[in-house]
Amino acid sequence: MNKIAKTILILLALSFLVLTGFVIRGSRLAPYSGHNSQQLIIFHAGSLAVPFKQICEEFNGYFPDVKIIREAAGSRVCARKIADLNRRCDIMASADYTVIEKLLIPEYAEWNIKFATNEMVIAFHKDSHAAGQINKDNWHKILLQKDVSFGRSDPNADPCGYRAVLTITLAEKFYKRPGLVDRMLAKDRRYIRPKEVDLLALLEVGELDYVFIYRSVAEQHKLAIVVLPDEVNLKKAKLSDLYKTASVRITGNMPGTLITKVGEPIVYGVTIPKNAPNRELAMAFLTFLLDADKGGAILEKNGQTLVAPSPTNTFDKLPECLKIFALPKAKKINRRVRRGGKNLVIYSKVSTFCCHSEAKPKNPANEEEILHFATLRSE
Repeated sequence: MNKIAKTILILLALSFLVLTGFVIRGSRLAPYSGHNSQQLIIFHAGSLAVPFKQICEEFNGYFPDVKIIREAAGSRVCARKIADLNRRCDIMASADYTVIEKLLIPEYAEWNIKFATNEMVIAFHKDSHAAGQINKDNWHKILLQKDVSFGRSDPNADPCGYRAVLTITLAEKFYKRPGLVDRMLAKDRRYIRPKEVDLLALLEVGELDYVFIYRSVAEQHKLAIVVLPDEVNLKKAKLSDLYKTASVRITGNMPGTLITKVGEPIVYGVTIPKNAPNRELAMAFLTFLLDADKGGAILEKNGQTLVAPSPTNTFDKLPECLKIFALPKAKKINRRVRRGGKNLVIYSKVSTFCCHSEAKPKNPANEEEILHFATLRSE
């Protein structure tokens, strides 16, 4: 089926739900009540703020009466809202899929879908000290200069924070600079913030010269960046074994405990918690988010590659309507999905709307990398 026909079918399916005044809820289609049935609560990583705002606006075009409440925070903070504070949400989207696996599964969630990638960069503005000299070969020297300040997020609250530490650890080996980790982690500690996007204001006003941040966030905010070598930036799935040589200690599930976070390629994850108040509307949102021509296209536009379907060791726990966006652990991707084929399913236990497509890949240049992620062993 061509793309135009697919779009028409999707619009007809969604328009049917809107025009009949129904929302997916519980085990039946129920009329809007003006209360919780109209709300979709999303906890998400700060680095998803820009694309999720756009995705929610697009989704509201199909479901205009649904009030979407978004709360952006460090991914580990999002998880602790659910696990420690008993906060209820319909969707939790993390900048690191392992946050869901380590902090939420199995008590607070049952499954996890890997859906996007990113990479670490160093962002700066035109007035930063040494802005005209910094590059991928000397950044680690410039950031240690006394008149230069840099910021990073809290490793215990935000994946970008521990990924900054992992990046520095890999840099120590790559540039052959013994002691680099200790020196950099001891410098400018007053500029550690709960999440990476909190550093942007400090950068904009000149309080900071440089920040460790995701490339997508830097590009969304039109910042200059130092693109780091692949051996350092946590981008390439084929360098997984190298990234595993770096590790950092962060807080564990219980107060006073520590766990070791080992380096790996950056992969985002999403789930619906067990206590989700509007589960089936959440599933409708996820089908929109994970469709390559809908939410996936918005992610790509904002600098993140969609990697669904990818393997997950929670495949058997997934709702049937979401299994098209994942693969059983270590299963190789089939040719049809490899070419970018997707199904969009707006799901309820009463009505199922399926729109099939043979969509071509949005970015053929990234196909090899997507295949690496699709076959990457889940840990």
